[in-house]
Amino acid sequence: MHENKNWQRLEAVIRWANMSANYFAHHIGLSRGENLYQIKRGNNGISLNLADRIVKHFPALNKLWLLTGEGEMLVETGRPHCEVPFYRVDVERSIGDVESLEAECKLALPNSVQCDLAMVYMNDAMGRQVPNGTIVFLKEMPLAAVIPGKEYVVCGERLTTLRVVRKASHEGMLRLVAGDKKNFDDLEVAVDEIRRLYVVCAKLTIN
Repeated sequence: MHENKNWQRLEAVIRWANMSANYFAHHIGLSRGENLYQIKRGNNGISLNLADRIVKHFPALNKLWLLTGEGEMLVETGRPHCEVPFYRVDVERSIGDVESLEAECKLALPNSVQCDLAMVYMNDAMGRQVPNGTIVFLKEMPLAAVIPGKEYVVCGERLTTLRVVRKASHEGMLRLVAGDKKNFDDLEVAVDEIRRLYVVCAKLTIN
């Protein structure tokens, strides 16, 4: 059987990006994954247009290697991507115990600021904004660095939740806003009750 080196290279990239083939296709701007499966079947090679799309979204990849197999997959061998420990647990239930947990593996997060850890969001409150089952990449932040309107995991004395953080009408309070406002009410938490705060720096939704 003829060795499909084009697909081997493309499959290596998809694994490196920690995505399914369909999600990878969508991420680089293809309307459907059929283009990639034609390469897998050996009907097409990796075109210049496809290589340009991939490198545009993942600049750490070597376009010459994508097209020909010459050289190395990554342009640089230093730290082309951030490796984040991944815990396959519910972030809202388990983030407070992260020091005692063992990471299942490390996930590569291309072209992003460095994050501290990744967990799974297993709630419906954020709706389509953060669908149930989304892997969220988190970085611990000081409370003084909060940017209203961004998504955070807020760890307080009485609750731990992932919400959009906004200023409340009362002094010393923060308003925690759900993505699904029809079915979930806003919450309020006193600033002095917050013990830890993690900003959501990236999300990976697997269809």
